[in-house]
Amino acid sequence: MSGQFGQIVFVIWRESVEALLVIGILHAWLSRQSDPDTVTSGRRYLWSGVGAGLGLAVALAGILLFFAERLPDGAQDYFMTAMVLIAAALILQMVFWLRRRGRTMKADLEAGLDKAAAQARHWGLFVLAMLAVAREGSETVVFLYGILAAGVYALTPTVTAILIGFATALFTYWLLQLGSKRMSWRVFFRVTEIMLLLLACSLVMNGADHLYGLGIAPDLGGTVWDSSFLLDDGSTFGGLVAALTGYRARPDVLSLVVFAGYWVLVLWALSRARPTALPKPKTA
Repeated sequence: MSGQFGQIVFVIWRESVEALLVIGILHAWLSRQSDPDTVTSGRRYLWSGVGAGLGLAVALAGILLFFAERLPDGAQDYFMTAMVLIAAALILQMVFWLRRRGRTMKADLEAGLDKAAAQARHWGLFVLAMLAVAREGSETVVFLYGILAAGVYALTPTVTAILIGFATALFTYWLLQLGSKRMSWRVFFRVTEIMLLLLACSLVMNGADHLYGLGIAPDLGGTVWDSSFLLDDGSTFGGLVAALTGYRARPDVLSLVVFAGYWVLVLWALSRARPTALPKPKTA
C-alpha cells in the first residue's frame, strides 16, 4: 500500500465517521419525537439535507478541478502547492475546533433541532443536516485535493482507497454505536486527533518541499543524517510512515526546521486550547 493510498483511506475513514456521527445525532433526536407524522416527514427533510450537503461537496470538487485545469502550467504548480498547505491548515483547524467544541457538539445540534421543532419547521433539520454534511464533505474534498496534489494521481487506486475508507468508516461507526468499552467515542477522537496532527505535519513537509522546488523556500543546508538503515522512506512501509507522519530518512536542514517549527507551534496551540464547558442543566 502506497503512502498516498494510506492517506486517502485515513481521511475518508475519519471524515466519514464524523459525518455519520452528526447524522446519527440528528436521526436519534428525530426518533424520540412522539408524533409519527413528524418523524416520517422529518426523515425526508433529514435525508434531503444529507443529499444537498453531498451535492455541495461535489460542486466544490468540480469547481476546483475546473479552475485547476484552466491554469497555465507554471500557475498550476503554485496552485497545487497552495492546496497542499490549505489542506494542512484545515486539518489543524478541525483538530482545534473539535477540541474546543467536541464536548458540546451533540448539545448544540439538539438545541438547534429543539428550536426548529418549537417553530414547527422541518427546514431547520434540513439545514443542519445539509451544513453538517457539506462541511465534512468540503473538508474531505480539500484534503483529498491536497493529498493528490502532493503526489502522483491515479484513478483506480484513488477510487479503491475512497471505497475502503468509507466501508471502514461504516464498520467503525457500527462498533462505536455498540458502546464497547474498548472503543469509545472519546478514545476514537483522541487517537484520530493525533493521527490528524501527524498527517497535517506530512502535508506541511510536502508543501515545504514544493516551495523549495519553486525557489520560494531557501536552501538551508544538505542532508543532516541518514536513518535509511533503520527505516527507508523509499520502501513500501517507510513510504507509508512518511506519508502519514512526515518522516524523512535523509532530512535536510530545511526539513528539520519545518518539522520542528510545526510541532513547537502545534504543541503550544494545544496547550492553550480549552474545551468548551458543557451547558449546565436547567433547574426548575
